[in-house]
Amino acid sequence: MEKIYNPQHIEESLYNFWEKNGYFKPNNLKKPTFCIMMPPPNITGSLHMGHAFQQTIMDILVRYHRMQGKNTLWQVGTDHAGIATQLLVERQLFLEEKKTKKDYTRDDFIEKIWIWKKKYNSIVTKQMRRLGISVDWDREKFTLDADISIAVREAFILLYKKNLIYKKKRLVHWDSKLETVISDLEVEHRLVKGRKWLIRYPIVKNSITNSNSDIKYLIVSTTRPETLLGDTAIAINPEDCQHNQLIGEFVHCPLVDRIIPIIGDKYADIEKGTGCVKITPAHDFNDYKIGYRHKLPMINIFTLNGKIRSFSKIYNYNGQKSSVYSNFIPLKFQKLDILSARIKIIKEIEKIGLLEGCEECDIVTPYSDRSGVIVQPILTDQWYLKTSQLSQIALDAVKNKKIKFVPEQYTTMYSSWMNNIEDWCISRQLWWGHRIPVWYDNQKNIYVGHNEEEIRKEYSISKNILLVQDDDVLDTWFSSGLWTFSTLGWPKKTKFLKLFHSTDVLVSGFDIIFFWIARMIMLTMYLIKDDHGEPEVPFKNVYITGLIRDEEGQKMSKSKGNVIDPLDMIDGISLTELIKKRTSNLLQPNLSSKITKRTIKEFPKGIESTGTDALRFTFSALASSTRDIKWDMSRLKGYRNFCNKLWNASRFVLINTHNHNYLNLNIKDDMLLVNKWILIKLNNTVKIYRESLDAYRFDIASNILYDFIWNIFCDWYLEFVKIIFQKSSSQNVFFTKNILIYVLELLLRLAHPIIPFITEIIWQRVKVIANIKSKTIMLQKFPEYNHTIFDQTILINVDWIKKIIIFLRNIRISMNINSTKLIPLFLYKTTSEQEKVIQENTFLLKKISFLNEVKILFQEYNKDLCIKEIIDGAEIILPILQLVEKEKELKRLKKEMEKIEINIKKIKNKLANENFLSYAPEKIVTEEKNKLSKLNKIYQKFFQQIKIFTNLSNKK
Repeated sequence: MEKIYNPQHIEESLYNFWEKNGYFKPNNLKKPTFCIMMPPPNITGSLHMGHAFQQTIMDILVRYHRMQGKNTLWQVGTDHAGIATQLLVERQLFLEEKKTKKDYTRDDFIEKIWIWKKKYNSIVTKQMRRLGISVDWDREKFTLDADISIAVREAFILLYKKNLIYKKKRLVHWDSKLETVISDLEVEHRLVKGRKWLIRYPIVKNSITNSNSDIKYLIVSTTRPETLLGDTAIAINPEDCQHNQLIGEFVHCPLVDRIIPIIGDKYADIEKGTGCVKITPAHDFNDYKIGYRHKLPMINIFTLNGKIRSFSKIYNYNGQKSSVYSNFIPLKFQKLDILSARIKIIKEIEKIGLLEGCEECDIVTPYSDRSGVIVQPILTDQWYLKTSQLSQIALDAVKNKKIKFVPEQYTTMYSSWMNNIEDWCISRQLWWGHRIPVWYDNQKNIYVGHNEEEIRKEYSISKNILLVQDDDVLDTWFSSGLWTFSTLGWPKKTKFLKLFHSTDVLVSGFDIIFFWIARMIMLTMYLIKDDHGEPEVPFKNVYITGLIRDEEGQKMSKSKGNVIDPLDMIDGISLTELIKKRTSNLLQPNLSSKITKRTIKEFPKGIESTGTDALRFTFSALASSTRDIKWDMSRLKGYRNFCNKLWNASRFVLINTHNHNYLNLNIKDDMLLVNKWILIKLNNTVKIYRESLDAYRFDIASNILYDFIWNIFCDWYLEFVKIIFQKSSSQNVFFTKNILIYVLELLLRLAHPIIPFITEIIWQRVKVIANIKSKTIMLQKFPEYNHTIFDQTILINVDWIKKIIIFLRNIRISMNINSTKLIPLFLYKTTSEQEKVIQENTFLLKKISFLNEVKILFQEYNKDLCIKEIIDGAEIILPILQLVEKEKELKRLKKEMEKIEINIKKIKNKLANENFLSYAPEKIVTEEKNKLSKLNKIYQKFFQQIKIFTNLSNKK
């Protein structure tokens, strides 16, 4: 082994070794199976921290179960990411060629995207390899692969023929820049400064019920005055005493000469605004529901590219064309963009005397997180999947524990969403994606099938009749909703589908429980049945991770300049390159300066290389059950030191055992106490480590591993071993070398799922000494708990020795005694067991604590001349006069005490200051109080020591 641990020298070559030898593949079809489906990352760039985090967790699970001898499949793949990918390619084409997609045919534009896909898919897969993920690359899938496309069409056809898919005109989130419907997940709600206008709607005169009313107007407050062009009612709460007598009357809608009814609906909040609400069913989701309840017409006034129409489109509440109102829109508003129309409409309202007033306010505004434009609710024809029939069985699967969420709290979130589920809009107005397998003839009759040839044959349609395929594509979530079985060969009944479905675990984030996880459960349980005809679940367990945020708890985003590429931590990056990476391709170039300053402050020297294992260990250690996980660069550096510690410890073992004749381990009664102890501690570690992994507590498992390797193995056992090699018999040295090899080899297997590279490279050297013929650690048996290896007395005895050593070290520090000065140690009131332990381990104690004498006393001693500590009932005694020069030590102690007194006085004055207590944050006040408490304890300790030395000085 090299003297210095350098992960860059070993990681890529090791990964190539694993991949080329096929170690990631399912290896024995007769064994119990374990299968994970990787949530397919988008091909829109590079993997972010969330991907790296979740893929690390998955790889830990896969390696853990593979080492248990299971036939393991980790299915890898990427997602075509319809909207995001098309947007990026359009942007690239405009920058490079000054062209839009409309300058190409559909096929030519799609060909451009396939070129993009080949480039960026390879970037993503390269990152995965650098993370060490052990997927079966020969089975890699892409959501637009030909076989996946067959599965997607088959699912659509089956669902359509069961009347679960339908087409309807409904209100959707519309991106006017991309000119497509977008999902709720792609809508970002921002609080922005805006205005609320108060507009008068004149009440129509000459009606019988209103003849005695003095009210001339209903005043409506709105933040979107342009939508009044599509108003079809004014709503009043039936309990509104001021206005409810007007329910059933009519008002005149300004600017469009439209008479609309006043309706009663509890949606109108008496306490909010004026109590009167304008209802625009074609352009507001709440209004759409009210319109449906009251069977109001719907008037669409917006074009698909976000402008005012020349003539409105009018529909009844069911979305069918209607002529109940005129489609008139004043010429002065036609073809204006929405914000320009807003300004002009307010001017016209003011001109005719119907503007009551205007107020500044904060408005929650929906933005498309893809294009950045304001999302407009618009009526469009879309394809929908009925979810009512699918959702109940998906709810029951979780309720009956066929699918378990970890942590369990997410069961409630899942159930809440599913109980309030609405039909799913599955169509998108894009070119990139799975084109909807629907064809139309010239009579607009609908035909569904895999292709035109199949449809003509099935429906006996003549070639003289023109068939045109639907232009829309399916929502990306539809194809990914079939992921667990389409990747295994469905609709064919393949061997892999039978073997690996249902899969074992899904690892995902809580933010897509509804958008992906719930939909996978619904689609899978409807389409996939077992041999008994019962619905299959897509996975048995769902492990929900928290979201990785920056060190301040902020979401990582390019616009904030806080994104960290996982590879930049693995390989390192200079400050210049990091700034360049963070400021390139910004949607808002004006943020460049701010991002540069932040980067310089956070990483003044760039990011130092840590290697993959340190990054993986950090992810594992942070994988708690919380929703938000703060990234911590200091912990990453700490775990890089941990890897270095393991490397150096392994070098020590290999150097000292390179010519050792290793024998299979047998625990013998005459073995040294510390050798028995390390085997018991290791065995206990195996038990609690496996329990943590089985419970998906990767953070606890990492801490267990860290504690054993750093604190128990390196800091204690190896120190004992060094002394055994120097001072013990050849038989003890032989057994100790045997145990060293055994412990290290088992430790490497234990740690391999979390830190695969360093464990493999060390294991390759250890296996030679341990006479192991296997070629890789990743196919070795995972350590198991041995119920026969346990002795509480041994643990107690070594723990007692450790406490004595720690006490001696603390005395040296507190009394400023040179660390190598030989001192005596006396013990009093010891048990027979403790006496035996001391006799057998005196050589260890003397060497490790620099003692010139270890003696058990059987009679009283002069306590005034000694420092005493009671440890596990025994009195541990140090004669002071043999430790230090009393006058010199007394002087030192008094000087230290004076410093403490000054600090205590400062803090007391601060805490006595009323201004400080009133204005300082509670956290700061608490910190000061804690400091005072600690200083008081130290002060008392020094006081007692001074008392002892003063007494000694007074003695003659």
